[in-house]
Amino acid sequence: MITTVTMNAAIDKTYYLPAFPHGKVSRVRQYLAAPGGKGINVAKVAAQLGAEVTASGIVGGMNGEIIKKQLDGMNIAHQFVAVEGESRLCLNIIDEETGSSTELLEPGPVVDNRALDEMEQTMAALARTSKVVCISGSLPAGAPADYYIRLVGAAKKEGAYVILDASGDALRFGLQANPDMIKPNEEEVAALLGTGIRDEQELLRAMEDLLREYRMERVCVSLGGAGSLTVTSQGRYRAVTPPIQVVNTVGCGDSFVAGMAVSLLKQLPAEEGIAMAAAAGTANALSAMAGSVDPDTFRRLLGQVEISRI
Repeated sequence: MITTVTMNAAIDKTYYLPAFPHGKVSRVRQYLAAPGGKGINVAKVAAQLGAEVTASGIVGGMNGEIIKKQLDGMNIAHQFVAVEGESRLCLNIIDEETGSSTELLEPGPVVDNRALDEMEQTMAALARTSKVVCISGSLPAGAPADYYIRLVGAAKKEGAYVILDASGDALRFGLQANPDMIKPNEEEVAALLGTGIRDEQELLRAMEDLLREYRMERVCVSLGGAGSLTVTSQGRYRAVTPPIQVVNTVGCGDSFVAGMAVSLLKQLPAEEGIAMAAAAGTANALSAMAGSVDPDTFRRLLGQVEISRI
């Protein structure tokens, strides 16, 4: 089983407007709504790829109940910790005239020590029956910046393979618990090492430094439309994805993580896992919804991803 953790779960709404002028009333032509947050996106895509998955994390209020009900409708198991306050709404406003995207992200509920302790206990219990645990996204208000040390440590203690997809202090502290895989971007790699990165070779060396320093198995960096780079103890890999007409970029990184998690669940070789991750991320870019991959599209793209050793 795969377990995903979203410490600040959300309802994601995407509004499509013919135009989005400032300071005027705008009528929404079409909108989409779905449970969201990075870990929930991972859960949705992993389920779409045929994996058994349980979504966990923090939810609150009526929005939290809606998130759970929507996951029920997707046949995705869940085990959340409930808190006071309302889970957040995340709005993505698409201006169809310009193609621009404007995001409005609510802060979400404030968590207390009781909720944090319960979440750690829930993490340990789920990790006992999970081969892969994906901990994704930002921490809610009230959680200390080093909280991911506790969650990563709890999951690893139970023998799960842990993917940490976070940024800033949450990632920097979380690394101290030695997750098995991280997926930073180039700027985050530079910030973690306190150095500049001028070219691809320097980026690859920096990824290898992180791999050794924190005793990880994989470090993956997305290059957007240019694919991705992955460093493991066995070598360096480049994934090149086919050119597409991008519909939506939100959730592509989460879909990449989901593809990798499914490959780890299936115990596939590194090259096949990287290809699955790249195909899933690209398939999400062809969907209007974040964290949404059409299985047929995924299979078609999987056959077009090129993996090479560097």
